[in-house]
Amino acid sequence: MKKVPTLDIRRYDTDRAAFVAELGAAYREYGFCGISGHGISRELIDGAYDVFQRFFALPTETKMKYHLAGSGGARGYTPFKVETAKDSKYADLKEFWHVGREIARDSKFADVMPPNLWPTEIPDFKSYGYGLFDALDQLGTRVLRALALHIDLPENYFEDKTEVGNSILRPIHYPPITEDNVPNVRAGAHEDINFITLLVGASAEGLEVLTREGEWLPITTEGDAIVVNIGDMLQRLTNHVYPSTTHRVVNPQNENARKPRYSVPYFLHPNPDVVLDPLPQCITAENPSRYDTSITSHEYLMQRLREIKLI
Repeated sequence: MKKVPTLDIRRYDTDRAAFVAELGAAYREYGFCGISGHGISRELIDGAYDVFQRFFALPTETKMKYHLAGSGGARGYTPFKVETAKDSKYADLKEFWHVGREIARDSKFADVMPPNLWPTEIPDFKSYGYGLFDALDQLGTRVLRALALHIDLPENYFEDKTEVGNSILRPIHYPPITEDNVPNVRAGAHEDINFITLLVGASAEGLEVLTREGEWLPITTEGDAIVVNIGDMLQRLTNHVYPSTTHRVVNPQNENARKPRYSVPYFLHPNPDVVLDPLPQCITAENPSRYDTSITSHEYLMQRLREIKLI
C-alpha cells in the first residue's frame, strides 16, 4: 500500500544528505510529506485550536462583524459556502479565518497586505494565532532550505524571496454534516496556490491526495507530524520538478460526519514581487521550460482568487 512518508526534520542537522534526498524523492512522487521533530510545542498548537474553536462557536452575527466584503477574505472571517474549488459546481462546507503577516504600514507591500483583524470576544486569539503563524513560518523556511538543496540551489535561496511573503494562517471549521447525500464536500478537489502549505491537525480523517496513478490516498498523521505539500507557485518556479498535487477533504462515511472537523493550514507565499519563471536548474532536455510568459506571485494570486470565487 502506498503511503506518503513522514520524515524527522532534525535529520537536516544530523544526516543532511540522506534527509534531503528522501525529502526530495517524497515531493517528486507525491507533492506531500509529513514532517515530524519540528519542535512546535503541543501547548501552542492546542492553545491555538482552542481559541479558534471558541471563535467559530460565536453567533453568526458576531462573526460577520469580521467579514470584510469585497476583500477576497484576505483578513478576518469568511462565512460558509463561499469558497468553491476551481471548476466545482458546489461550494465547500466550511467557514474560515485568515491571519496574515504583520508588516509595517509604510512597507511597499502595504497596499496588497492589509492589517490583521483580531476578534475582541476571544482575548487570546491574537497571541495564539500569531504565535502559530510565526512558528509555521519558521518551519516552512527550514523545509524550503532542504528543497533548495535537492535541486542544486544554495540552502538559503528562498529566504529573501519569502521573508515578507503574503502568507496566510487559515483556521477552518467544517461543521457537522446533518443530512444525508449532500452534493457538497468539505473541500472540493483542488491544488494550493502558494509555495508550500503546512497543515497542523490532519489527525481527523478526510484529507486525501491524488496519486500519479489516479488513486485517492488518505493521509492522516501520527504524533506531532505536520503535513507539508507543494503549491502551484513552487511547481511553476521549479518547472514541475516539485508537483502541486490535487487533494480534497471528503465527508466521512461514518458517524464522524456528524462531528465538526477543524484544521489549520499555513499557506507560505513568496513576496508579492517574486517572478515565478522556471529556474534554470529545473530546465533540462527531458523537462523543457513549460512557461513562456512571466508573472509575479501577486498577479498569480489574484488570478487564482477569482477562479475560486473569493474575489
